[in-house]
Amino acid sequence: MNDKNVWYLPGPFHQYLEDVKALAKKAGLRIIDANVTESREDAAEDTPKVTIRAPAQPFVLVVDEGEQFDVAELVAQLRGIAVLINAVEGLAPLEHPGAGELAIRLFDVLKSINEGMDHLDGLRSTLADENEALRGEVEALKAAADQSKAEQDKTSALKAKLDDAGVSYRSNASIESLEKAVAELSKD
Repeated sequence: MNDKNVWYLPGPFHQYLEDVKALAKKAGLRIIDANVTESREDAAEDTPKVTIRAPAQPFVLVVDEGEQFDVAELVAQLRGIAVLINAVEGLAPLEHPGAGELAIRLFDVLKSINEGMDHLDGLRSTLADENEALRGEVEALKAAADQSKAEQDKTSALKAKLDDAGVSYRSNASIESLEKAVAELSKD
């Protein structure tokens, strides 16, 4: 006996011209909606051929102001928007939706925002690098200021010793000449 007796057919079953239930019964098959199951282990190999009905007049939605929308077009718009929402949520890459005026407009806006964010990220990185360089310069200036302060303190101490001893010196004398003059004091 053939264990593979399941006919996986995408529903809804009324979309087919043929009476799929009668065809399945005649062929000894069980029908399972292919849209709701992933497994195909027991799928029958020889299944009846079916034809999808030609769509009737497009279903139109009329809004209060008398504006009409084709429902199929709205569904396409929603699919495109759903793809874009997945991209914004990080679940998929941002890709052109391909169809639907609203979805395409939303894509253009999101692409512009994305490019702006990339530009801002680049600026942020540049500013962070500049900030780090400036911090380095500030530290170098602080170290130079500390060294200058130490030299001023040393110069003042040397001048005070020379003043106490009554030795004259130039007001803009170098530390080396002041040290030499102080050293000569201790020799006397």
